[in-house]
Amino acid sequence: MRLRYPHTLLATMSMTTHPFFRSTGTHPFSPHRPHFNLCRPFFTVLCSRPPLSKNSQLPSPLTSNGYSRSSHATVPRPVHLENPDENEKERRFNILKDKLGAVGFDTGICVPGQYNHLLCPMCEGGDSGETSLSLFIALDGGSAAWVCFRGKCGWRGNTQALAGSHSLSTATSQVALVKKKREITEEELQLEPLCSEVLAYFSERLISKETLERNAVKQRKYDDQIVIAFTYRRNGALVSCKYRDINKNFWQEANTEKIFYGLDDIKGQNDIIIVEGEMDKLAMEEAGFLNCVSVPDGAPPAVSSKELPPREKDTKYQYLWNCKDHLMQASRIILATDGDQPGQALAEELARRLGKERCWRVRWPKKRKGDESFKDANEVLMYLGADALKEAVENAELYPIRGLFNFRDYFDEIDAYYHRTLGYEFGVSTGWSNLNEFYNVVPGELTLVTGVPNSGKSEWIDALLCNINEIAGWKFALCSMENKVREHARKLLEKYVKKPFFEARYGEHAERMSLEEYEHGKLWLSDTFFLIRCEDDSLPNIKWVLDLAKAAVLRHGVRGLVIDPYNELDHQRPTNQTETEYVSQMLTLIKRFAQFHGCHVWFVAHPRQLHNWTGGPPNMYDISGSAHFINKCDNGIVIHRNRDPEAGPIDQVQVCVRKVRNKVAGTIGDAFLLYNRVTGEFTPVDKKSKK
Repeated sequence: MRLRYPHTLLATMSMTTHPFFRSTGTHPFSPHRPHFNLCRPFFTVLCSRPPLSKNSQLPSPLTSNGYSRSSHATVPRPVHLENPDENEKERRFNILKDKLGAVGFDTGICVPGQYNHLLCPMCEGGDSGETSLSLFIALDGGSAAWVCFRGKCGWRGNTQALAGSHSLSTATSQVALVKKKREITEEELQLEPLCSEVLAYFSERLISKETLERNAVKQRKYDDQIVIAFTYRRNGALVSCKYRDINKNFWQEANTEKIFYGLDDIKGQNDIIIVEGEMDKLAMEEAGFLNCVSVPDGAPPAVSSKELPPREKDTKYQYLWNCKDHLMQASRIILATDGDQPGQALAEELARRLGKERCWRVRWPKKRKGDESFKDANEVLMYLGADALKEAVENAELYPIRGLFNFRDYFDEIDAYYHRTLGYEFGVSTGWSNLNEFYNVVPGELTLVTGVPNSGKSEWIDALLCNINEIAGWKFALCSMENKVREHARKLLEKYVKKPFFEARYGEHAERMSLEEYEHGKLWLSDTFFLIRCEDDSLPNIKWVLDLAKAAVLRHGVRGLVIDPYNELDHQRPTNQTETEYVSQMLTLIKRFAQFHGCHVWFVAHPRQLHNWTGGPPNMYDISGSAHFINKCDNGIVIHRNRDPEAGPIDQVQVCVRKVRNKVAGTIGDAFLLYNRVTGEFTPVDKKSKK
């Protein structure tokens, strides 16, 4: 809970000492109220002692050890070392203090053999400057261990003065035991009923006196100042107490057990609501929800990237384990944390521990159309009322589980698909009108290309990429192991410039591309294609290729990937894995890459040796390795070049579309193209010419 005081309250408290109110008869928030003499300001205290700023000097060992005049414990006396070798022990203790000082501890107040309560050098006690760290120094002064008990910190460690000193590496667990031993009472904490001025403050937040009394909200005085006290109870007994001051600083009684605020309200409940702060818990009650609890320590800044720790080490969320009996009975847990990033991180951490399958989450309503949402339950109650808060809880959504979805999660995408606002719903044109009838390029799909050797598979794919770049501006990653870089560049430039690279026999006396055209083509090459190549003589495996392709997608906006050919990859596999199983696993990786990154993949695979080949196009099931090639791909294409002059032009290429999974993008059929040996271009052959 991270709430602000209403402007009227701040205006009332804007006097020099920020005291609370002493009324002269008129409601303190009335626009015509008389001036108030303020007598009891908020004041930050830590547990049972006055506050210490982060830079303040401790006046005496009395407060440095975590106790004050109203503390439940007496001041510990320094331990007298009775060993005759006092000089050696003093030297060891001084060395230890130097090491602790280097870490950031104020060692001038530390006493061996005692638990010293200090300001944590790591978190500096948070906004309130809470002295939340417990430092234990061994009796001989040779070693020390520490733990910070702030929920957002949890820093712990240990050190030794000299090698061979008794290690306190396990002492952090001993330190942790201290906070569980303390029992508190209202009399000891000097808690008292809320005064009328504090009740008026809660009233502005629409929290009634009846709700405050039922939840045993109290106040506590320190000299002439007061703070709000939220009492944490189990079975009616006081377990801990959390305080809030005028500056919205929070702190809790030290060394008390961490439990939910309002724990008794969820006993035996099937539905439980968890909120981020005590004010939100009270707001939920105003909306009619008694089965609600608040976490005691607020929210973390972000979701932890680590695995869940075991119960005994899960210090930041120990309150969950302390209340597990109540939580285990619940079949539905509604997470109504704050709408900001820390609040969502808290929801995720809770769901990870409670089980996402029984968690729901609340979406807070928006303040205005298209504007940000309200932050928490109390804000919704204050500005929209109890009915709006009740509606938000009743409309809670199932907590998302990775890998488990509902169609409604995709309605925005489906709407865009229906209205054709995504782009390329029917695929990108190939650039050949007769082929578009059967095949179009859809982002996120896998096209398998095969054909007997020297059929022009690689040339056709290069021409296809050039067409798509001209039509849609796509960029491509090329993993073409059979091509030398310079020769591949020549082929692509000839298709782009539409002139031969050299004045050579294959050019058939055509004009060679000029130097200006060549330089312009180089810029096009650099902007359009990115090469995936091994820099040594090792063979790349499919994971290596896909990792680099992912980098090309994220860094350069690549939309297409060519892997040519399959047999140039490293296909080492475990001895207990068959080739069929390996191919299936490899194609699954490629398809997931394509779908996740919206990148079309062309994968070239050669057919196995054809013993009785008659000269016709091979079958997709003839691909060497496994039938999974045709089974798992989205599109299957056979490129076949005519070798019989009596059957037609020698440069005629037959594009056999043998599989199309997406009927919107194409269908099975054949298209014929003519190959220009001079420029490497392909032009469509219309049906009339074919006949």
